[in-house]
Amino acid sequence: MKNETSIKYFYLLPFSGETRSKPFITAFFFLIYVVGVLINSSIITVICLEVQLHKPMYLFICNLSIVDIFYTSVTVPKLLHMLLSGNHIVSSAQCYTQLYFFSASTMVEEILFFVMAYDRYVAICNPLHYHRILSYRNCSLITIGIWTVAFLNSVVYVTSILNMSSCHSNVIHQFFCDPKSLTKTTCRTSQLFIAVTFFEILILAFIPFVCTFISYFQIFSVISKMKTKESRKKSFSTCSSHITIITIYYGAGVIGYLIPPYSEVLDIIFDTVYSNIIPMINPIIYSLQNSNIQSALMRLIREMCFLEKVSTPGSK
Repeated sequence: MKNETSIKYFYLLPFSGETRSKPFITAFFFLIYVVGVLINSSIITVICLEVQLHKPMYLFICNLSIVDIFYTSVTVPKLLHMLLSGNHIVSSAQCYTQLYFFSASTMVEEILFFVMAYDRYVAICNPLHYHRILSYRNCSLITIGIWTVAFLNSVVYVTSILNMSSCHSNVIHQFFCDPKSLTKTTCRTSQLFIAVTFFEILILAFIPFVCTFISYFQIFSVISKMKTKESRKKSFSTCSSHITIITIYYGAGVIGYLIPPYSEVLDIIFDTVYSNIIPMINPIIYSLQNSNIQSALMRLIREMCFLEKVSTPGSK
């Protein structure tokens, strides 16, 4: 029989035994974090300042950049603090708070991917009613609804984990407090946790994925029936970046489910890609494949360079 207790502290040991590699690991995560925040912030700034980008598609792209910054900010700063200070002790309150915001970020991103697919579906398959269906009011309500549902769901999810007693080691071989690692410290799974997990997988993960797939099936069906090559190319270019991102996201998710339960090294690699690499490359993909964002970014850079030149003492 194992004693059921409540753990007050956790020890996060993601790279134990890798003392020589810690400077490289620290620099690697710092670089990913800075690059990701800078690029995502640039996308947000451009969309907010450029009037021609005040459209539903770019509103959702802006929200994606916000949640990507949120994603990395939940995990990386604490990891860098642990690597630099050597203090790997995390209180249970800090751990579950991190889990709360990480779960909310994950949920926002998954629902947002579906909404972005629906946006492309309406634009290509039902263009005459696009501005009526995705009006400014409707898009605002959708955005508020996504964030509200995600944060409320995260409350229930974290509460279901808190209700499970702990009886295993409080050492977590991961660089943040993820659900998989925390459930390993519990004695048994509660009925509430099973119900909440089932709800999340079915309603907030599987159904949005299926709807996204159906949306793009309809989109490709309409594109294939277009008469000219130019019109097909133009229509496909408006959704190619989103297709690339959801392919990477769900592809990484499938690989994550295939990882053996006790493969800690593979878990760390997967979570690094899922929670740090993907949020960094999302805006890069959008900026490379979207001509409107490219031109807006270039105008912003030119204006900043011009203002810097004008403000420089002695400049003519």
